[in-house]
Amino acid sequence: QVQLVESGGGLVQAGGSLRLSCAASASIFTINAINWYRQAPGKQRELVAGITSGGSTTFADSVKGRFTISRDNAKNTVYLHMSSLKSEDTAVYFCNARGFSGYDAWGQGTQVTVSS
Repeated sequence: QVQLVESGGGLVQAGGSLRLSCAASASIFTINAINWYRQAPGKQRELVAGITSGGSTTFADSVKGRFTISRDNAKNTVYLHMSSLKSEDTAVYFCNARGFSGYDAWGQGTQVTVSS
């Protein structure tokens, strides 16, 4: 099963930008989809964005137009580019990998805090 390591979280002012990284221990072409989820205190974990091995992307309505997702195949890394950040984007962001065999792998999470 693939292992995931997130990085790039931190404290940013509202309106600012951050880039999160998710490094996979295997080729991202062997993974069906890599997704970014987030969980704010007292709330359920929600899907933020995802990218499939074929390059198709999906975004939550709340981040469309502000977040983009990209990948570096050589580094087996998926990036979440976040701009025009709002206080409601404050959460722990988790990287998730869905395998073709059906496995579900998670990273340890990285904190994003947006100050208003």
